[in-house]
Formats: sequence, C-alpha cells, structure tokens
Amino acid sequence: MQKEDFISAEEFCVSHDIEVSFISSLHDNGLIDIEVFDENIYIYPNQLSQLEKISHFYYDLGINLEGIETINYLLEKMDEMQQEILSLQNRLRLYE
Repeated sequence: MQKEDFISAEEFCVSHDIEVSFISSLHDNGLIDIEVFDENIYIYPNQLSQLEKISHFYYDLGINLEGIETINYLLEKMDEMQQEILSLQNRLRLYE
C-alpha cells in the first residue's frame, strides 16, 4: 500500500477531537496497526471503524486501555463463536 491509501492520524484526530498520542498508545498496546511515513502516523483504512469504536469507549465511556483490550478480546471471541455456530448450523442442515 502507498501513503495515499492510508488515513492521516492527524486528520482523524482533528475530525474526532482526540489527541494523536492516543493513536500511538493504541498501537503500543497492540489494539491497532499504524504506518509511519515521513515521521507522520497513518491509519489503515480497514481499521477505521475499530478506531472509532475504541475512541468511543475511551473518551465517551471513560474506559481505560486495559479495559478496552479486554472488551476487544471478548468481542473477538464472540465473533469466533458466532462463526462456529453458523458453521455448525450449516453442517446440521446437511443431515436434516
């Protein structure tokens, strides 16, 4: 991917009224991936909804980064379980 394919963290932070250091701390905690071009931080486009959700948890709900990590983990597990349920339901339909 090229620089033009990414979203500037600075622009995202200005539009969402958050600090750029928040993006860095999310990256440091393994919650999002970033790219650095010319000493500027850029966000992968496919992580935009994840970043918006995390910033909502942090700024609007007051949940700390450790809590967000836990919520993220549990949501991922829920998604995995839902996929497994769908797979099992599809297999069960074969035998009906």
